[in-house]
Amino acid sequence: MPNKIITTDCSCGVDINEEAQLTHLDEILTEYKHKDGGLIPVLQIAQGLFGYLPKHILQHIAKEMDKPYSEVAGVVSFYSFFSTQPRGKNVIRVCLGTACYVRGGKQVLDSIKKELAIDVGETTEDNVFSLEIARCFGACGLAPAIMINDDVHQRVKPARIKQILAPYKTPELEVA
Repeated sequence: MPNKIITTDCSCGVDINEEAQLTHLDEILTEYKHKDGGLIPVLQIAQGLFGYLPKHILQHIAKEMDKPYSEVAGVVSFYSFFSTQPRGKNVIRVCLGTACYVRGGKQVLDSIKKELAIDVGETTEDNVFSLEIARCFGACGLAPAIMINDDVHQRVKPARIKQILAPYKTPELEVA
């Protein structure tokens, strides 16, 4: 396996090579290997380490936990929290639950897709945004709603998408 540099999403500014990440994952696997329900915590930790769950990592987890690959991949595909593709720095989730859909959620989604030139499940070329669909944020009275990371935006209008996304496009200032 190539020893490539992968930046994690820890916001600590440190690059960790894949070998070190795998060593840490193996420590976690040893701890959870024989625990009932240990697969989901292992997957959560692995996604935290790698930023997503590439196929070779899922295969490694399956082997070390003595589970069929199909079971591990099935859990990953069932839960929307997990991703097998690298995600952008900002994850946009568009609510298409009943209230949001009826109040224009689909038009909001179409506006975001057009603005970012990506489709649902994709990430912009600059890795700034990923686009996902969600079913409900609990903001039905203020529909349609979108989430960008942990920020909920309510009563979103398609014409305001560019304005809503602008602060998230701004690169963070580095501290010298």
